[in-house]
Amino acid sequence: MPEGDVVALTAQRLDAALAGRPLVRAELRWPGTGGAHLVGATPEDVLAYGKHLLMRLDSGWTLRTHLRMDGSWYVARTGTHEAAGKGAFVRAVLANEQWTATGHRLGMLDLVRTRDEHVILGHLGPDILAADWDPEQIVDRLVGTGAPLAEALLDQRAVAGIGTLYVAEGLFATRTNPWLPVAQLPRTALLRLVTVIRGQMLQAVTGGLGARVVHMHNRAGQRCPRCRSVIVRELARQPPEQRPIFWCPTCQRAG
Repeated sequence: MPEGDVVALTAQRLDAALAGRPLVRAELRWPGTGGAHLVGATPEDVLAYGKHLLMRLDSGWTLRTHLRMDGSWYVARTGTHEAAGKGAFVRAVLANEQWTATGHRLGMLDLVRTRDEHVILGHLGPDILAADWDPEQIVDRLVGTGAPLAEALLDQRAVAGIGTLYVAEGLFATRTNPWLPVAQLPRTALLRLVTVIRGQMLQAVTGGLGARVVHMHNRAGQRCPRCRSVIVRELARQPPEQRPIFWCPTCQRAG
């Protein structure tokens, strides 16, 4: 599943292409949205909240999409072959006279009144990448889960936007055991952990995904770059929400 940095970069790309330009084509190929009339509306902005994309229109509506595991948005020049919007997996086509955005394999798509965004987002915790983020608030919510660290960090109700990659990399960078109960980690250590994860994600948002530094994620069986122990893979959370966590039992040993 795409991490919050991917969603933030996608929002930047869509905002640059669509914001401030009236839509001349709008197709939502999703159950329950076929009757929506968005042509003529102007996207005011496109922004990310955790792993959710919000396109706010001047008509008072918000289009919310979520990439889930395989979704993506592509932007192409209007009128080109890439902007045709053909294909069985295209779920949305939004175009102005210059640019066309096509949403492929989207996992969620909702059209709600902008004033009602809280209905679909109210269950989420604070966005880890928000400009006005409050690490103290995030730590409070993590502690409130009563879960092991890896599971608490993945809980979008506690903090929105963190996925398995940044759970693994943040815990490795701070030498923290993924299975330690949140309540057993000193508050200062929790504050440092969420600050490190946010910094890692912002590095990718500002420098592109090529700026990601990956030591642990998806490297089971390889050697830890710090101590040369073998990296292991274990599962966090319960089915059907299990997620892989990669960590070093030596560098990140509890106690």
